[in-house]
Amino acid sequence: MIRINMFSQADSVKGQGVGSAYNELMSLLRRKMVDEYYVTVNKYGTSDLTHYHTINPTYYLNSFSPARGRKIGYVHFLPDTLEGSIKLPGSAKKIFYNYVIDFYKRMDKIVVVNPIFIDKLAQYGIDPERVQYIPNFVSKTEFYPQNQVTKNAFRNKLGIPLDKFVVFGDGQVQERKGVDDFAKMALANPDVQFIWAGGFSFGKITDGYDHYKKLVDNPPKNLKFTGIVDRKDLVNYLNIANLFVLPSYDELFPMSVLEAFSCGTPVLLRNLDLYKAIIDGYYLKGDNFEEMNKQLQNAVKNPQILKQYKELSLKASDQYSEDNLARIWSDFYAQQYDIGRELGQIH
Repeated sequence: MIRINMFSQADSVKGQGVGSAYNELMSLLRRKMVDEYYVTVNKYGTSDLTHYHTINPTYYLNSFSPARGRKIGYVHFLPDTLEGSIKLPGSAKKIFYNYVIDFYKRMDKIVVVNPIFIDKLAQYGIDPERVQYIPNFVSKTEFYPQNQVTKNAFRNKLGIPLDKFVVFGDGQVQERKGVDDFAKMALANPDVQFIWAGGFSFGKITDGYDHYKKLVDNPPKNLKFTGIVDRKDLVNYLNIANLFVLPSYDELFPMSVLEAFSCGTPVLLRNLDLYKAIIDGYYLKGDNFEEMNKQLQNAVKNPQILKQYKELSLKASDQYSEDNLARIWSDFYAQQYDIGRELGQIH
């Protein structure tokens, strides 16, 4: 049996997609690959494969130990994707960004959740042959279409009329997520109920914290900020939403979009190049606020649009299903084990 040790603090801070991706993979391993792999978490014994999910300095140091076996790194962000998320002094930013790349360079194999990041890593001096694309996924047992009775009950709990059009978005409250445009949409569509689930996972070092704190404390009347919501409760919000909207300016492969797909919720996104490689054709899109707002207003007026994109969401969710990704991860780990044995990394 192949021994895999996970080094991760991904779920130590709530409201981050990296934590959701990590938990989904751990659940997958424990339920569907338990006969193939013996998995431990944050253990310092000998492993065949060590999979690093976060870039903690202690993990960087232990990556030099031969007991780690073959080292696999999970790339959930690059320096440029942190812009608009956290605010650091110039010198601290340079040091941190260099550290991020140095950590990735310590790995024998790197997994990216979006294929466009293979070329971006190459620009940082990392050989594309050392990088493999494996997409994120979500479990259909956690994110699924609910029946109408359940949806109505949750609307009543929130005090939202059953016939009210609901727009839902989630993620950290920060500039990169396009929260300003989400609030602007609420102002432009006073008859629509907007809900944003998420908070300040980075606390006061969140880029633009003072601005967004004021917005959260004094939102438009038809916009509700819930704060960070437990992931198990997101399925309720996604099911009462007529439309999921994420106006992000930069993403890798947002778990929130996959969660919306899995619930059969129609999706509206900013038209980003990175989406074209992974989910093109499954979502409504706009290049800017005006185009996204027009797409929203068309969807409000035309139920057929919602019906069409509900079906497309469910189709997309099959592509990024748990069963499909179980095969991909199983083959990947087995391949890395074989390579590690050939190179003498595994004893």
